[in-house]
Formats: sequence, C-alpha cells, structure tokens
Amino acid sequence: MSDETRRVLIAGGGPVGLLCAWLLGRRGLPVRVFDDNDALQADPRAATTHPATLDLLSDDGLAADMARIGLVAPIFQFWDRPTGELVAEFDHAILGGDTRHPFVVQCEQFKTATLLLERLRKLPNVEVLFGHAVADVAQSGGAVSVNVRGPNGTARHEGAYLIGADGGRSTVRKQCGIAFDGFTWPERFIVLTTPYDFEAQRGYCYRSYFADPEAWCNCFKVSADGPPGLWRTVFPTDPTQSDSDLTSDAGAQARLQKFFPAPAPYEIVHRNLYVTHQRVAGTFRKGRVLLAGDAAHVNNPIGGMGLNGGIQDAVNVADKLARVLLNDAPERLLDVYDRQRRTVAVEFVQEQSIANKKRLEARDPDVRRKNLDELREIAADPARARQFLMRSAMITSQQRAAAIELAEA
Repeated sequence: MSDETRRVLIAGGGPVGLLCAWLLGRRGLPVRVFDDNDALQADPRAATTHPATLDLLSDDGLAADMARIGLVAPIFQFWDRPTGELVAEFDHAILGGDTRHPFVVQCEQFKTATLLLERLRKLPNVEVLFGHAVADVAQSGGAVSVNVRGPNGTARHEGAYLIGADGGRSTVRKQCGIAFDGFTWPERFIVLTTPYDFEAQRGYCYRSYFADPEAWCNCFKVSADGPPGLWRTVFPTDPTQSDSDLTSDAGAQARLQKFFPAPAPYEIVHRNLYVTHQRVAGTFRKGRVLLAGDAAHVNNPIGGMGLNGGIQDAVNVADKLARVLLNDAPERLLDVYDRQRRTVAVEFVQEQSIANKKRLEARDPDVRRKNLDELREIAADPARARQFLMRSAMITSQQRAAAIELAEA
C-alpha cells in the first residue's frame, strides 16, 4: 500500500494529537500533523494525570519521564474552607492492586507535549507541521482530504483517515457538521498562580479541594521550571464583574486574601480567566474522520478529567486505526471507538466533573452537611474509599469502555 492510502492526518499538535501521532508512527504508519500555532504552546493548564492514564503511557518510559519532570501526588484532600477543617483525605496507595501507578502525576500538558515531540522527531514517517491550519475537510469513498493554510499558502493533503484533535473550537468538527451539545457555565473560572508554599505554610497537599458556599477553590502544585515549584489556585467568578476587575492586582489579592489570609501580599506570577463548558460531540466518528480530546468533549477542570479523557481517546483511536490499516480489521471497529469513548465522556467525565463542582459550591446548609459527612464516611471506609478512588482515578471508566468492546466488537 502507498503512503497516501495508509497516511493518517491529524489536526492539532497538542498532547492528544501528538500522542496519536506517536502511537501510530511507532507502528510504521505515515502520519502528518497540522497545528496552527508556530510552536508548542507553554500552556500551564491541565497538569493532573490520573493512574488509569499513566498505565496507558508506560511504553518507552513516557509515564516515568512525566513523573521525573512533574510531581508525584499520591494523596488529595477535601477541606471545608469556612471552618478550616480537613474533611477527608484519600491515598491512591489503596489502588496498589488495581493499577501500576497508585498516584497522580502533576505534569503540565505542554511538558507532556514536549516529551512526545522529542520522540516524534526520531520517527522519519511522522511529519509535524507547525504554522499550518486546517481550513476545510472533504471525504470521498476511500480517502479524506484537508486544505491547509501554511506559510506558503494553501495546499491540499490527502490521507486514509483524519483525527480531529484541534480543541474545543475544532474546525474539523464544524466542517463535518457534528453537533457539540451541552451548556456553558455562567461563571468564568480564574486561575491565580503563586510561589507561596501552601504545603509549608498551611499543611495542604499537592491536590486540595475547598468547599465554600460563597466561592469554592482548587489548589494544587506543579513543578513549573523546577524546585520549589508553583501553586495554582482556581476560583469561580462573579459573571457581572469585568475582566479588568477580576484580573487586576487588587482583585487578585483580594480573592486570595479572603480565601487564604496571609500577612503579606501574594506574589502572583500568572493569572488567567476563562469560560468553561460542558459539551460532548454528537458522534466521535463521521466516515473517515474521528474526533479526540477537546474536539470531542469539554468539561470543567474540577477533578482533572478533561485531558485524561483526551489521552485515553488517543490511545483508543490509535490502536483501532492501526488494526484497521495494518491488520485488515473491519472498519466497524471505529464505531466501537465512538461508542466506547462517547459513553465514557457522557457517563463519567461529564457526570463526575459536574458532580465535583456541585459538591464544592453547595450553599444549602443541609446539603453541605450531607456532602461533607458523606466524604468523611467514604474516607473512613477502605472499601468505599477504594471505589471512590477507582472512579476519580478513571479506572472504572476504562473498565466500562472495555466492557463495551467485549459486548459489541
């Protein structure tokens, strides 16, 4: 078979697209990746990598490299901010029999992308074209083509399949007319990053969640450029406040001091305000086009499930495409990809990320008390704690996907 009849085109050079390229390229398939940015983007978001995802990234030492340049976080905590009480602590060590990685790795997504790009540069059959934006998509019976705008104008590229891993505003998804149903949260989220050591000064672990009827918070540590690392705090905002007020020095200091009073002003090295959605594509497959990552599903960041879901998409779709292109597996295997990953996106990622938010923001005193009491009880019961962690670590969702394959493949 010629390269054209086996080539996989990928729109999007973030961690999901690059992982697809690596998994396909290392099996000998020709791959061409297009990304509209001029280079990898140093975006500090999406740092949490769950045990189920790390298990999928063990080949060629990728998970080990992520742990080396990131932070290993076996524990996470829930706090009641108004009282300052530690409500519950969960240790992934209880999952020692369920995963090879009974911990979370805090590794910012651009670092994961960098590790993948280093590996891709060793594969002569993989091309990564930065500064190239997919403009439109067309399909024929045996091929898919894209027009791509690059530094030298627009050119047409053809392949056997196209993976759309080009983010929440996916051109590929829109070009294919695939619905992206769901909703947008009325409040935007603000991220304030500081070198203030919440572990040394307040006893917080690397992943801490704070329930508060006025304004919940996620607080977690990333390695950044190396020791001592940085702490990222995530808060909801008032929809009526302007961007300038929310991101101003006065606004940022007031938010941090209200939540975490400190004797001196916080040093804030990064601030970002963003809109948050809960949406899932109507299908993850349309003919020779497959969607993965944010192009297929987006969610709020509480619990760190978005990029993990995207990485799991990439492993799943790359395996099935390789089987179709190299082993003459039937194309209906790609429909199984759609059923598996869309089911997980709806039943697990959407459901749990919404539940995580509602747990932290509950205002009714009785509901708050019930939520916190339930967390205490779960943490105190090893069997219930294990089940809770199986779900939060995304092991249960992987098992659900595998069951669909066994039943329907």
